[in-house]
Amino acid sequence: MDMANESKSKWKGFSLKPRKEMPEGLWVRCPGCEHMLYRKSVESNLNVCPECNYHFRIEAATRIKYLVDEGSFQQFLSDMTTNDPLDFKFRGTTYKQRAKEDAKKSGEKEAILIGDAFIKGRGVILAVMEPNFLMGSMGYVVGEKFCAAVDKALEEKLPLVVVCCSGGARMHEGVVSLGQMAKTSAALAKFDESGGLYICVLTDPTTGGVTASFAMLGDCIMAEPGALIGFAGRRTIAETIKVELPEGFQTAEFMLEHGFVDMIVHRKDLRSEIARLIDYCQK
Repeated sequence: MDMANESKSKWKGFSLKPRKEMPEGLWVRCPGCEHMLYRKSVESNLNVCPECNYHFRIEAATRIKYLVDEGSFQQFLSDMTTNDPLDFKFRGTTYKQRAKEDAKKSGEKEAILIGDAFIKGRGVILAVMEPNFLMGSMGYVVGEKFCAAVDKALEEKLPLVVVCCSGGARMHEGVVSLGQMAKTSAALAKFDESGGLYICVLTDPTTGGVTASFAMLGDCIMAEPGALIGFAGRRTIAETIKVELPEGFQTAEFMLEHGFVDMIVHRKDLRSEIARLIDYCQK
């Protein structure tokens, strides 16, 4: 028997089983250390890389789950949506269509959620921004909901806790959006005059008109490790002033070193730090 026939005889009746496909989304690459990580191990670690402590961006609902006492968040004004004041169109799509797509993607109707909650037994009014809805940008609805949260905290004499994650003021609404910078700042001035406690948590990214208004007005400003915090982007600044920017520019660590934030807090410690601050400030 020649070699060809011998080979055929050896494998006769044998069939290879189809290779099992790897389930989609089982692994995730860390942008910080570039390790491939088992997604469930990242999620069980509060969406923080177990190798390098990189803090992944998380949606508002997950943030609330991590932050508040179980089942304590009671949302209000959840049905508010934009009315597209400029009838905005861009690159073949409309603002309304984009908002509709992002609502489907994020599961939220706007870029901020507000409500009553408890954090380690301490009652608070909580506002959390949604990065998956137009990159957490601030338009009319975000500004109005934020001001409603301030009013509620003032009425109930509760601390106001805000978690920022935003690309800035929403260009789709033009000056209507920019006006919310002044309105939210004025609401916080009134809250401050009444003696209210405002705790702000800056996450990645906190930029643009949100940074230039309510994000930087906290009585205590916390930031997650490595968060991008700034007004204009690094490239825009470099091209405008024509200078080489320092290493780590606009990171939370850079902002702490230069006095723009009060502390950097790991995600696993946020609940405890917020509760500690509330107790300290309300003695």
